[in-house]
Amino acid sequence: MKYYYYLLPTKGTAFMAHAEKLSIALTPEMAQMVRDAVAGGDYASASEVIREALRDWKTKRLFGQLWDEGLASGRADETEDIEDIKAAARRAKS
Repeated sequence: MKYYYYLLPTKGTAFMAHAEKLSIALTPEMAQMVRDAVAGGDYASASEVIREALRDWKTKRLFGQLWDEGLASGRADETEDIEDIKAAARRAKS
């Protein structure tokens, strides 16, 4: 059984200027999480919950991309190990 959660404005709220209406399917547990977040007063609408989740997802993907780029770039100094890095940080701190 599929549950559909429609992202519609709640009473007293308005859509963002260039918003697109979407219909998404959520598990019952996820739909309840969205409803609980709104009922708890953390968000004014289900749309706000989903928008924040998408912003967090986008940030997580960006961090993953940056991490991969960092690994692919290799070590900055092949002769330096973690103890050298710690010592340099201690020197910079004092």
